This record gives sequence, structure tokens and C-alpha cells, in this order.
Amino acid sequence: MAVSTSRKGGDAQGALGEFWKKNSQNILPPVLGILGFLTVWQFMSSVGIIKLPGPTSIWTDERTRILLMYPFMNSKTYGVGLFWQTLASLERVAKGYTLAAIVGISMGVVVGTNPFLNKALDPIFQFLRMVAPLAWVPIALAALQQNEPAALFVIFITSVWPILINTAEGVRQIPDDYNNVAKVLQLSRNEYYINILFPSALPYIFTGLRIAIGLAWLAIIAAEIVMSGITGIGIFIWNAYQQNYVSEILLGVFYIGAVGFMLDRMMAWLQNKIAPSQGK
Repeated sequence: MAVSTSRKGGDAQGALGEFWKKNSQNILPPVLGILGFLTVWQFMSSVGIIKLPGPTSIWTDERTRILLMYPFMNSKTYGVGLFWQTLASLERVAKGYTLAAIVGISMGVVVGTNPFLNKALDPIFQFLRMVAPLAWVPIALAALQQNEPAALFVIFITSVWPILINTAEGVRQIPDDYNNVAKVLQLSRNEYYINILFPSALPYIFTGLRIAIGLAWLAIIAAEIVMSGITGIGIFIWNAYQQNYVSEILLGVFYIGAVGFMLDRMMAWLQNKIAPSQGK
């Protein structure tokens, strides 16, 4: 039994060593970079070069430590835990982003297959996509009169453009040989879309989707900071600012960055599975 346990331990150590040998060059640089950044930040905060508290304040401050340790809480003293705040924002992003994906891909296909529509609508698309998310907030509130629909509209209008524009470009980049084959085989519209258009345009579509998920997450944070009466990570940061809980703001920013990073990695993974030649 002792020999068997020792052998298993040796196998585990060998597997761990092999994993580290293969991946250390990808793991070590970002870890050192993050540690170096946090160390410099802590030093500059300690000597007074910057007025922000250092990263250690997330743990040394009692309120922030409780928020960090109990993300699922619902307390009268400390409020709703950050898990629920983040989940509320993610639900809005999911709704607005899904609508943007449906509209963006559909309109992109229509515009990409119709040169006249492309010339007519492209200036409008390029103009609207330059409007910042915060600029849409008062327009959405004035038009919809309610915070929740307005927040969903801001997500939609911010994230739809990269999906639409990239889909249209992907459709226009379909090789002429593919289109000629479709004509020779007399493919129906549905057969053309399923067998030629979408497979060819898929890398462009995923590029738009990946850009849009980041914009959707940024948009809801901006919208929640401006809007009142709703739950979300953005309004959490705004309330912390108004009460001068700076370390809570830092914790909220950490959540925003971590969730945004995971959303991007998730989309990259999905892209790599469906369109591996472009999923990097």
C-alpha cells in the first residue's frame, strides 16, 4: 500500500512537473506582471505619490473585506453581495447582447448581399457606432421613461454595430468561386446561406461578437452608474463613491475587470471551437 501511495504521489508530481514545463512560459510572465503592478501601486500609495489606497486596502478595510468574503450575502448593514450585483448586470448584458446579435447578424447578411443597401446605410452605421454609451443614456431614458428598458437599449445600441459591420464585411468577402458554384448548382437561398454564406462569413461574425461582448459589458457599467433605482455592479460603484468608500470602488473595479476578462475568454473559446482557424 505504501509503495502504491508513493507511486501515485510520484505520478502526480511528474504530471505537475510536465504541466509546468509546457506552460510556465505562458503562466509566469502574466503572474510576474500582475505582482509587479500591484507592488508598484502599493508603494506609490504608501509614500503618498497617489491618493488612492493601495490594493491591500481591499483586505484591511472591514467593509470591503466582508464584501470580498461574502459575495452571496444580503445584509441590511452591508447591502447586497457582489455576486448578486454582478449577476444583475450580466442578466441585462445577456438580454441586450442577444438582441444585438440577432439584429446585427440578420442586418449584416442583408446589407452584405445588397450593394445598394450597403452604400445607403453604411454612413448611418458608421455615424451611430461612434456615439459613446453614456450619450445614449439620456436619449434612452427620454424615449423609454424607465430605467430597465433604457439600460437594455444602451447595451443593444452599443454592441450591435461591430456585429453588423463585421457580418456584412464577411458576406462581401465570400470568394467569387463559391458564389459561382452556388449558381451552377442552382442552390436555393436557404441552401446557399447554410452551405456557403454562413460558413464563409463565420470568422468575421465571431470577430464582431467578440468585440461586441466587451462593449456590452462596458455599456451596462456606464448606464448603471448614471441610472438610479436598479441593482448592478455599476450602481454599486456609484453608491460607494458617494459614500467615499474608495476601497469598495477598487473591489468593484476588480469584479468588472475579472468578469470582462472571463466573457472575452469564453467568446474566444467558443470561437476556437466553431471557427478554429480564427479563434486566437
